[in-house]
Amino acid sequence: METIKSNLGKGGLLLATMGIMSIILSIFNYNIRLLSWVDAWGNTMGWIIRILLIVGGGALFLFFGNDLEVDVDIDEN
Repeated sequence: METIKSNLGKGGLLLATMGIMSIILSIFNYNIRLLSWVDAWGNTMGWIIRILLIVGGGALFLFFGNDLEVDVDIDEN
């Protein structure tokens, strides 16, 4: 189960990174080959898809990418 959560976190980070790279490259009229379909429905829809990639990937990374486990041991005297 932990490997699935870890892979979801990594996948979310990859999605968010690809969305950010796609936004930066679209300013210079380039695009990532994997995301070339984004602008097929027009410029506005392409921007919406890019933003959704960043938000969705960031949410996956936020929820599943955190490998830190807090273990609190309280000693009551």
